Amino acid sequence: MLHITKLWSGVALASMLFVGAASAQTVLKSSDTHPDGYPTVEGVKYFGELVKERTAGRYSVEVYHSAQLGEEKDTIEQVRSGVIELNRVSMAPFNGTVKESIVPALPYIFRSEEHMHTVMDGAIGDQIKAAFEPAGLVVLAFYDAGARSFYNSKKPIKTVEDLKGMKFRVIQSDIFVDMTAALGANATPMPYGEVYSSLETGVIEGAENNFPSYDTAKHFEVAKYYSMDEHTILPEVFVMNKAAFDKLTPEDQEIFKQAAKDSVTKQRELWSAKTAESRAVVEKAGAQINEVEKQGFIDAMKPVYEKHITDAVLKKLVADVQAAQ
Repeated sequence: MLHITKLWSGVALASMLFVGAASAQTVLKSSDTHPDGYPTVEGVKYFGELVKERTAGRYSVEVYHSAQLGEEKDTIEQVRSGVIELNRVSMAPFNGTVKESIVPALPYIFRSEEHMHTVMDGAIGDQIKAAFEPAGLVVLAFYDAGARSFYNSKKPIKTVEDLKGMKFRVIQSDIFVDMTAALGANATPMPYGEVYSSLETGVIEGAENNFPSYDTAKHFEVAKYYSMDEHTILPEVFVMNKAAFDKLTPEDQEIFKQAAKDSVTKQRELWSAKTAESRAVVEKAGAQINEVEKQGFIDAMKPVYEKHITDAVLKKLVADVQAAQ
């Protein structure tokens, strides 16, 4: 009888320890506008796996993909206020909040994806990361989003003149509005989730994005002309609420930072593969892809730079990016 009592006492103690361990786990919520399987979604999932492993299960990450928590503009406010802890968003929607984020969003600021990696992985990237902290955010990583180009339902775009008078959806960013206007087209800022129906109903004639978004959002079904002007090579930003980050122990902060750094390598591999796959998918479905006379697009961007790069900090940042090899 004594043996049985000891046995049940042991089971009860083990159960209490298990419950205590389970309740000690902190689940962090992360948002992404893209669908499950998209490279940015998978990058954050991988970050979560590493964090869970390296904190022995004390922290885990639950990724809400497909704009389940709202479109990017809404989720930025949620992460700043601490409603959610993590968020993966484009750089451009931060332009009105973090002035340094304007520079990576400028058209043709990066010569290639490799140039963007060099810049964002180095001291310039660190400077831009630091600028997010007064806004209540810690930048954990910059992810790839490839080159963005215009696509539309009417015709191939080969020169700047071909854009005149056309109506395009752009990111909710003044830079993208002004870029489109500088090319002679009309910009309609709207959430990503509204683009397909707006193309289908003719509210807009086109949009601009990378191949994976053009594919996974099915925009190629309603806008078959994809013209590779490659106006931006815009990094994605993976941010954490600063108050939540500051609550971590110094050791856990380092774990989060290293897990984010490791997730960048994974995300870039996934991005490269997805870009090739998506281009093949849309071409097979009948999308018409063409090159453009790019220098004309580059030359048209002068007023955009003059309007948005107005102080000494931003001017130096642009010069540093352009000088980076």
